[in-house]
Amino acid sequence: MISRRDWLWMMAGAPLLGSTAGGQKALFEEITPAQSGIKWVHDNAMSPARYLPETLGPGCAFLDFDNDGWMDIFLVNSGPSDFFKPKTPLKNALYKNNRNGTFTDVTDAAGVGGGPETFGMGVAVGDYDNDGWPDIFVTSYGKCILYKNNKNGTFTDVTKEAGLETPGWTTSAVWFDYDNDGKLDLFLCSFVDYGKTEHLACGDNKLGRKYYCIPRVFRPTSSFLYHNNGDGTFTQTQMGTDIERALGKGLGVVATDINNDGLMDLFVANDTVQNFLFINRGKDKKTGKWVWEESALGSEVGYSENGQARSGMGVDAADVFNSGYEDLFVANVDQEMFSLYRNMKTERFKDVARQNGVAQSTRLLSGWGLKFFDYDNDGNTDLILANGHPDDMIEDYSAQVKYKEPVLLFHQEGGKLVDVSNQAGPAFSKSYPARGLAAGDFNNDGLIDVLIATNGGAPVLLQNKCDVGNHWVGLKLEGATCNRDAIGARIRWSAGGVVRSTMKNSGGSYLSSHDPRVVLGAGKAEKIDWVEITWPKPSGKVQRVEKPAMDQYFEVKES
Repeated sequence: MISRRDWLWMMAGAPLLGSTAGGQKALFEEITPAQSGIKWVHDNAMSPARYLPETLGPGCAFLDFDNDGWMDIFLVNSGPSDFFKPKTPLKNALYKNNRNGTFTDVTDAAGVGGGPETFGMGVAVGDYDNDGWPDIFVTSYGKCILYKNNKNGTFTDVTKEAGLETPGWTTSAVWFDYDNDGKLDLFLCSFVDYGKTEHLACGDNKLGRKYYCIPRVFRPTSSFLYHNNGDGTFTQTQMGTDIERALGKGLGVVATDINNDGLMDLFVANDTVQNFLFINRGKDKKTGKWVWEESALGSEVGYSENGQARSGMGVDAADVFNSGYEDLFVANVDQEMFSLYRNMKTERFKDVARQNGVAQSTRLLSGWGLKFFDYDNDGNTDLILANGHPDDMIEDYSAQVKYKEPVLLFHQEGGKLVDVSNQAGPAFSKSYPARGLAAGDFNNDGLIDVLIATNGGAPVLLQNKCDVGNHWVGLKLEGATCNRDAIGARIRWSAGGVVRSTMKNSGGSYLSSHDPRVVLGAGKAEKIDWVEITWPKPSGKVQRVEKPAMDQYFEVKES
């Protein structure tokens, strides 16, 4: 348990935060590699042939791999494949948090550098064996990897033993407990059928150079659902369900409960075909089989308002408007605008992006990693978007659209999301080829920081400097009869006469994994009156914490 006072004392002498153009203090400060010690750079394997996997990675993650209470960092790299043979070995990166604002590369010692035939894409972190230590799953064009945490700073590749040698091209993944048996299952987004030996070339553009094919020209594929058997192995269970029948080009996924029935559903962003909303209907009493209903069309989250399939990439879910129901977000490519879907509480949604200024701000942008979070701890849900065009030659034939694009920050004011990027700091006036985004509090000050992975570049670490005197309580939930990570838990809290709620979802963003802790903002209230946790099934218990101490992190175990 680390108090804000202790952290500020530890960090005495830290550099002063930057300012915006108007002289205001920046909301976020970019921490340079020289400051953080993070020297790793992504290799996108870009070639004159312009193979499509080159432009889609990488992902990133915040995780506490050694259980010392401080968020470490994992970064995904490309690697050997049928079209790319790196001249020097490429590695993922695992950086240990030194608790003083710096990080140390422990990749080799941990044994998580990657593997043969693994052109890395994304990462999903979860405690699949309920031993209290986070495990790492890496998706790829090629072979996926499941790294089991050995509890001593090292990991073991147990992919084959676990039955997770998944073929094809996987992108985002999510750990969640779909059948409420207390064990984390795994969903994998499958992208396009890219061919076995030869890959489609899309010819030359007006510059006389090959370009990245639009995913529309490739055949869609089925995603994968693995059930956790509880003995370290998994069994595919998507066969015969809507998950198998729904052919898509999945890039982003979030697990949440859209209808408050206690069963985790899946929202999948697809590129150039409709999005999917797999509603979890539970076990059929007659057949004994698990039922998934793909309902994106009826729920009005599959297409744009004019009925067009878009290029969905990043997704997330949160109770944005404090209605007690989870809302959805999907980021698309330029000219398509992004969508903020308000939950109408009837398994239907309404796109309110225009009313919130999100559509207008994103018209010329292509969105990837994103996150709903409360960056200033006022108790309301805010939003951050990482952007970048997939075509590195776009500027040669478009006057408005750029390859490198800015990060956007939205603050919730009066029930609406307002673009405050011009107040966010110098990093928000720069442009990046951004892809994955992870949110997490790496310095334990209660202010959620942001990590952005860039295509072919160094990661961007943004430290949250929005200390406006708002109070907070941080929770690390630990399930007992439910899954150890407490994914699916619902949390309500009362502060300053206002009751708010949130849900511990899983996944979201793009190719990335977030800090598993939950930070509850209280605004100017000097105390939180109570916190109420409804644990996921099979527990379903309601646990109440009265008047928790403020501005600290607590471990809360299912009692």
